Amino acid sequence: MTTQTELSLEERQLVCRSYRGLLAVTSDIRERDDIRKIKNIFRKASENVDVLRYRAEGFSSLRHSFDVAHIVVDEVGLGRSAMVSAVLYETVQASGLEISVVREAFGDQISAICEGLTKVSSLYQKHGAVDNDNFRKLLFTFAQDVRVILVILADRLNLMRHLKLFPVEDQKAIGSEVGYLYAPMAHRMGLYGMKSEMEDLSMKFTNREVYLDIARQLNETKKNREAYIKSFLDPLRKVLDQSGLKYEMKGRTKTISSIYHKLQKSHANIESIYDLFAIRIIVDCDLKDEKAECWRVYSIVTDMYQPNPVRLKDWISVPKSNGYESLHITVLGPDKRWVEVQIRTARMDEVAEKGFCAHWKYKGIKTEENMEKWLANIREVLENPELTGVDFIDDFKLNLYDKEVFVFTPKGDLRRLAKGATVLDFAFDIHSNVGSKCVGAIVNDRNVPIKYVLQNGDQVEILTSNHQEPKQDWLQIAATSRTKSKLRKLLNEQKFKQADFGKEMLERRLKNWKMEVNDTLLHQLMKAFGYKEIHDFLCDVGNDKISAQDIKDVLSTSEKEVAESPVKVSATEYKQRDEEPESANGGVLMLDKSLTNISFSLSKCCNPIFGDPVFAFVSATGGVKIHREGCPNESEMRRRFGYRILEARWNGTNGNLMPVTLRVTGNDDLGILTNISQVLTKEASVKVRNIQVNSTEGGFEGDVTVLIGNTELLSGLIKKVRGIKGVYSVVRLEK
Repeated sequence: MTTQTELSLEERQLVCRSYRGLLAVTSDIRERDDIRKIKNIFRKASENVDVLRYRAEGFSSLRHSFDVAHIVVDEVGLGRSAMVSAVLYETVQASGLEISVVREAFGDQISAICEGLTKVSSLYQKHGAVDNDNFRKLLFTFAQDVRVILVILADRLNLMRHLKLFPVEDQKAIGSEVGYLYAPMAHRMGLYGMKSEMEDLSMKFTNREVYLDIARQLNETKKNREAYIKSFLDPLRKVLDQSGLKYEMKGRTKTISSIYHKLQKSHANIESIYDLFAIRIIVDCDLKDEKAECWRVYSIVTDMYQPNPVRLKDWISVPKSNGYESLHITVLGPDKRWVEVQIRTARMDEVAEKGFCAHWKYKGIKTEENMEKWLANIREVLENPELTGVDFIDDFKLNLYDKEVFVFTPKGDLRRLAKGATVLDFAFDIHSNVGSKCVGAIVNDRNVPIKYVLQNGDQVEILTSNHQEPKQDWLQIAATSRTKSKLRKLLNEQKFKQADFGKEMLERRLKNWKMEVNDTLLHQLMKAFGYKEIHDFLCDVGNDKISAQDIKDVLSTSEKEVAESPVKVSATEYKQRDEEPESANGGVLMLDKSLTNISFSLSKCCNPIFGDPVFAFVSATGGVKIHREGCPNESEMRRRFGYRILEARWNGTNGNLMPVTLRVTGNDDLGILTNISQVLTKEASVKVRNIQVNSTEGGFEGDVTVLIGNTELLSGLIKKVRGIKGVYSVVRLEK
């Protein structure tokens, strides 16, 4: 490979060609000193990094910068600020130059864009594709200035155009990322040409065999397709010429990726796809006559060819949220084949190709509001710190929706939402207070629940109640990221309020028991009840899901780390944890009545009995605690105090009586509880401590606590209870 300090002759020629091309397309937007200032910054950067370095074999970083700037101006339609930033950002980032150098030369606006771009570029420093950990940083940068998004889209597009020069693993990683993230983003920005090229190139590098197969089939049918388009257009062109309209007509084949998706959806072959190509009629007229002229063309086309009314899409009366405007119709052409026809004006066509950037050229057309609303939605998602990495990416993708649904308020105001949006989404779109109190809606004079999926043209009146509060399961009903973000915020506020209330309740109870709340005690209780988060524990205390008696039982029978039973075996000595208890069998603690040199107790958190597989835990407060394998606290103890865990085994044939709780379920027949009680009391080796039963719609569920000596006796008891007619199941509980 050519050294990084010396470009090959061929690459130098390519760099020069890119540079001259950039000069040509920027001649009317550059200021006189721009090139001199850019060269000065490159000169400073070269003191720290080679500005002529390669990104891949045969593809230099400098050529990439010039190509990206060219795309930004010529294909996206941005101006001087974005162009200069596109040329500089990668070199500034790689060289470590202070952004103040750019600010001195070009001012605050260009330096701000350049700074945002260098941050994004740094996320790709180690890999060709950004990883999930950096995803939030990426979007945060995007949300600051729309031009940062547009320049990065140009960057990714140029990278895709040269992706064959990169290693195979990078091709797949970058191609996949562009397909699932940047192509939808380009679509959302209205850059349909860029989106289509990205999707095709992504498929080329991630699903090459299918891509080449479709390309081959299209190539084989190219002549027939061109002949058919001509037979469709020629008679139509004659009529349009006679009408006096100024227009341009194009026939185009759909992209390979869109054909592939249609094949996947319809499970058909390529010959059966009726809208394999589309005809575009572009009318040149004044702004005030646009709608009338488009519908005039529509009338001419449908007079000549039979339309399919189901496939009429009017995005002129109600444009898409990214500003896209066009009439789409499907008509029956020669040989009874369906053909899609798109009707739009020259302005609309430029908007379709260059997205929001094209709007800035046309005064009086307020489309920037939609873009700002979209960026505001992204910022709203970014501000939610509770989202996991997976949730965050899912929520962001919801902001890239393509299909929309249009609904109306009772006053007739139009609102756009993502396709699939529910009544709950509509309520939150109005206001968070309306959403949080929503109990349903009246849609087209009919009562519907909050999960009702809205349809185009629905008139929606939200119903609210002051007694309603947001619920966790609403997250499954919400279809838009904005609703999900607002819901999570409200649910977290509820959670913290309830946790504060729970803490107050706990403090009052402990005060009555002459105890004080501290971190150690809270941690002990949290672990004893099996909670991972303190707020979840306190919330359930506040909701009375954990009763005062439950807490009192844990505190009265526990030590600092794990609750334990008062059953003790004689002991004369306790050894510190750095001097582990000696066993009678090569490192295994043998548990029997002859063990006199170690104090051990049986833990109440899992109630082990003689015969259970067990392990020993050396307590910091004295003695050894015996736990069942599979104890609710086992994983936490092994993770935090693995050095204090010993192997242990029962020795002998019997053990002390220990409490065991059995959960019994069955048919609530007359006398079944009497039968269970009789079986229990007949067992001489078993003592019944407690029976608690709840009836549920013809059945019952009960907890039976018995004192029993070993697992063999327990197995026999369980078998006998299961044998009672009407009993469904008998399960040993952990506690």
